Amino acid sequence: MTDLRELTFAEIESLATKALISSNVSIENAWAVARSIAAAERDGQAIVGLSYLPTYCDHAACGKVDGHARPRLENLSPAVLRVDAGTGFAHPAIALGLQPLAEAARKNGIAALSVGNSYACGSLGYFVEELAQMGLIALMAANASPSIAPFGGKTPFFGTNPLAFGVPREGREPLVIDQSSSVVAKVAVIDAYNRGVALPDGWAIDADGVPTNDAAAAMEGSLLPIGGYKGFGLALMVDILAAGLTRSHWSFEASSFGDCEGGPPRTGQLIIALDPGLFAGDDFAARLELMLGAAQETPAVRLPGDRRIEARKKHGSGIQIPAAVVETVERYAREGSPMLRDIDAQEVSI
Repeated sequence: MTDLRELTFAEIESLATKALISSNVSIENAWAVARSIAAAERDGQAIVGLSYLPTYCDHAACGKVDGHARPRLENLSPAVLRVDAGTGFAHPAIALGLQPLAEAARKNGIAALSVGNSYACGSLGYFVEELAQMGLIALMAANASPSIAPFGGKTPFFGTNPLAFGVPREGREPLVIDQSSSVVAKVAVIDAYNRGVALPDGWAIDADGVPTNDAAAAMEGSLLPIGGYKGFGLALMVDILAAGLTRSHWSFEASSFGDCEGGPPRTGQLIIALDPGLFAGDDFAARLELMLGAAQETPAVRLPGDRRIEARKKHGSGIQIPAAVVETVERYAREGSPMLRDIDAQEVSI
């Protein structure tokens, strides 16, 4: 049986912040990333929670991401904003532009935020939910380093290229849809590899294009797009929105999020915010609830994000996390990323 440690949201946030700061990340940037890590644990998305944090720390230590980057906000028009992340974390770059984006959407009915020259942003649902809590509908796209072969191919070309959608609800948590263009997110395959378990059918192919249940073979091969050619089209659309419009690297140009090779990936994110009241009037919320209620007339029907909301309620007082994961992050908080020590040792030998 796995040993567990119970931590509060604040304790996870504090621990993650310390680990990042110890791995060459500024306080401001560390806090922005750490809060999303804590939110992932709270919402039952552990694969992008504390267990994934060492990757962020290692990449900050080796220079894959600039932990001290200062993102710059620019207004391109009354309804279009741009943030240059400066090869830093996406979280502080998006945070810088989110409030101005909301204000622009309220003034104009619709507005867009382009974030370029960036790094992985974790769960997109985290960001669209914040806008939905402000009363706005939000659509977000983000591209990533290659993980998916084009339909009919076998060599990774597109990233998992996720898309998220957030809608405010009356008296309830926002409706959030967050999904990748692949059958499963890359971190799920990495998690299966680390745990030594087989992949379900239909997740991946090996380097020869043959379906595989072996996580190691999948990491050398490709994830499969969701819905076959439809997922390929979705990944293509996301790449155009998230990389093309932000002047960032296309997925096929981006260095891997999984190692320290190739320098910063320089990927991008695009967020579009809409004011539902301006588009649809004051009764939008009531009409939305009518439709969602009709969809749920069959008892077995669940809305997207229901499990996330259930996990959030369950974890209100504390979150159970594998002790080994907590101990690893505590070590990073005390000593920083091992990458820092490797870099120091190389400099001394030179």
